[in-house]
Amino acid sequence: MFGMTPSISPADGRRESADSAVLVINSGSSSLKFSLIDGSREAVLVQGLAEALGSADAALHVARPDQAKETRAIPGAHHSQAMAAVLEVIEEFHVAAVGHRVVHGGEAFSESVLIERETLAAIRACVPLAPLHNPANLAGIEAAMERFPTLPHVAVFDTAFHQTMPPQAFHYALPHALYENHRVRRYGFHGTSHRFVSTEATRLLGRDPANLQLITAHLGNGCSACAVKNGHSVDTTMGFTPLEGLVMGTRSGDIDPNLHEFLANTLGKSLGEITAMLNRESGLLGISGLSNDMRTLAAAAETGHVRAGLAIDIFCYRLAKGLLGLAAGLDRIDALVFTGGIGEHSAAVRAKTLSHLQILHPVIDAEHNRIHGRDSDGRITASTSGLLTLVVPTNEELVIAREAMRFLAPSFTSPSS
Repeated sequence: MFGMTPSISPADGRRESADSAVLVINSGSSSLKFSLIDGSREAVLVQGLAEALGSADAALHVARPDQAKETRAIPGAHHSQAMAAVLEVIEEFHVAAVGHRVVHGGEAFSESVLIERETLAAIRACVPLAPLHNPANLAGIEAAMERFPTLPHVAVFDTAFHQTMPPQAFHYALPHALYENHRVRRYGFHGTSHRFVSTEATRLLGRDPANLQLITAHLGNGCSACAVKNGHSVDTTMGFTPLEGLVMGTRSGDIDPNLHEFLANTLGKSLGEITAMLNRESGLLGISGLSNDMRTLAAAAETGHVRAGLAIDIFCYRLAKGLLGLAAGLDRIDALVFTGGIGEHSAAVRAKTLSHLQILHPVIDAEHNRIHGRDSDGRITASTSGLLTLVVPTNEELVIAREAMRFLAPSFTSPSS
């Protein structure tokens, strides 16, 4: 039901011209990020972030092309008031549709959907799977629907891209009743990013998407990698929650499940306290004791900060292990693609990660890597390399805008199509 794409006829009063703007909303528990994107040119008209919502320090930061950033105080504002402030910022533009990032769609959603009563109920049903994210996403949806009641609202799910994973990739080795009764399985996240960069890499390489096998690595404060076979996700490193998988900014990634019992018995910590530690006090921050920011750690490591260097070493080694593990879902690796804040901007992390992949015979081009592949269609490896490696900047907002335009005007064709 939820994987189907409902059509919108002219009688609905919702069809607009291709130059209409799409408002993209990414709502967090205490923040609301927005981008207004021209649907025909795929250009950002204005974007911003409302942060510290619910506190006296709540503020809306706004950026426009070629203009200085502006900040306006919105003390005590919650999502609805923040949306009202956003509405004031974009009032000069014609908004034709609203696209919403939703973290968890469970098994109910295999693609983006028009938000209706049943959609909202299904998103709420996924709250136990993403208790920190889905309630915030719903708050943003409800605030936007209150302000734009006549526009089509489209939900774009982080998990949807990974719904093509085969059973051997998404099942855990647990009693099967846990899956049957509670849908305990691997879902994967960062789906909009993996989808975008795999599509863009296909375009850059001039290849047929139906005959291309990639591994994409989204590296930021949250990190995940994905095996993409002929345009479809067949495996990924994140699982039931975004805690599984790679070492991240503050998340531990994979650990021994018995660690929970050990810490509870040894330190007297509750299950909630241990989970919070693994999510917020671990990863790069926990190892280094300094920061979760790779730039800070790289600078500290250069001055001899041992634990900063150790954090980077562990991050890259575990990443390489994860990338090799994903190869089990592929017949070959046509290209490895780096994206995300770290993946796009840290030449050192990319080089160190490739140094652990010598079994694939990568030959890095130091100059292309230094400038992040900007003059070589993203390529950062030499022509003699056994592993083609690219840097492709992600654009999750554009994916969401394109999906909203697809519902707004079925005949609309994006410039990249």
